[in-house]
Amino acid sequence: MTTPTPARRLAVGDAAPDFSLPDSTGGTTSLADLAGTRTILYFFPKADTPGCTQEACDFRDSLAGLAGAGLRVLGVSPDPAARGAAFAAKHDLGFRVLADEDHRVAEAYGAWGEKVNYGRTYEGLIRSTFVIGADGRIELAQYNVRAKGHVAKLRRDLKILPLD
Repeated sequence: MTTPTPARRLAVGDAAPDFSLPDSTGGTTSLADLAGTRTILYFFPKADTPGCTQEACDFRDSLAGLAGAGLRVLGVSPDPAARGAAFAAKHDLGFRVLADEDHRVAEAYGAWGEKVNYGRTYEGLIRSTFVIGADGRIELAQYNVRAKGHVAKLRRDLKILPLD
């Protein structure tokens, strides 16, 4: 059995890779749109699955506290834009879901690569979260995060307390 080859991972201080993706509002969101703001960019595997729904709803439920700390939230998945829009509407997320169907952005962020699940090796999305600073640099990079409890841990790591 082979060990999965890790994707190149971003580190604190790295420039955030550029992107421009269709979003759940019917528009396009790009890195340039984030200039001057701090943004949580989180990658999730598939809309409307149990873990991804829990994580997205946790972000939704923490939006006020995150916004109070000067952070906006964007979710990214390899789903088509229409699926992301339906997911955002169904769960009243309050943040944009970006469609990275060819997973080029996930690859640039090190959030796409080999995974092992139940002994099977395959390419897929690695659940990951990044905080992009107002200057366009990575402030925090977290890979292989768990859906359950991730937002609470992220808030603790960013010292955004109390939890909503």
